[in-house]
Amino acid sequence: MRRVALVTGASRGIGRAAAIELAQAGFDVAVAARTMRDGDGRLDSDPGVAVPGGLDTVAAEIERRGQQALPLLMDLLDRPSVEAAVDRTVETFGRLDVLVANAIYQGPGTNERFDSLGEDQLHTVLEGNVFAQLALVRRALPHLLATSGTVVNMISATAYTDPPGPVGEGGWGLAYAMSKAAFGRVAPILHAEYRERGLRIFSVDPGFVITEAMRARGSVEQYEQHFVGAGPEVIGRVIAWLATDPGSEELRGKVVLAQREARRRGL
Repeated sequence: MRRVALVTGASRGIGRAAAIELAQAGFDVAVAARTMRDGDGRLDSDPGVAVPGGLDTVAAEIERRGQQALPLLMDLLDRPSVEAAVDRTVETFGRLDVLVANAIYQGPGTNERFDSLGEDQLHTVLEGNVFAQLALVRRALPHLLATSGTVVNMISATAYTDPPGPVGEGGWGLAYAMSKAAFGRVAPILHAEYRERGLRIFSVDPGFVITEAMRARGSVEQYEQHFVGAGPEVIGRVIAWLATDPGSEELRGKVVLAQREARRRGL
């Protein structure tokens, strides 16, 4: 039986790249996101601005590599859709070997300065980036334990790096950084609790990655003044390497600096 991966936030960016690289490595891939069709995506911060990418084109790329694709509509603020993503993957393919928790909440509150951040906004950011992620992992865990499967949690350096300036000047919002700091503790704790049962889990820090959404927001230049960026395909190759290469065993339960590992491993 072929191996199966579920990648969230897969309509574009790192999620798209990870899904395609996993298909290249021989996985059937369920891809979950809010944008089913390329051309329908919009910025949360400005619905008038289009963002390229959709699950339809990602699924086509997976199938072009000879693997089966399963597009799934999922919204982090819609808990039933999060849990259903796991259920439908297992119902369709009969197993789950890899979970890539890549989707993030990008709506109001994510990138606000402290004096304009409402408590209700903070709750929403934490729901999307922490509680929904835990629900996803919890739903997937029994299936992953059955296959000695792999979890890749996409974290962020915003959780532990001091910003070079405030929001809009190369920095990032408090709510986003707080949510990523909390999510960053999941992999080491679950590694301690489940490593003897075969679970392989990693925290992946992608570094500065230039994505379609970032280009649509026009924010690439402000970050390029402070950081050296990479394309999503680099991070996708690292994720596929973690899921397939025995050499990744030494990194279980740890923070994987994706761009550094890509250079080290020739990816």
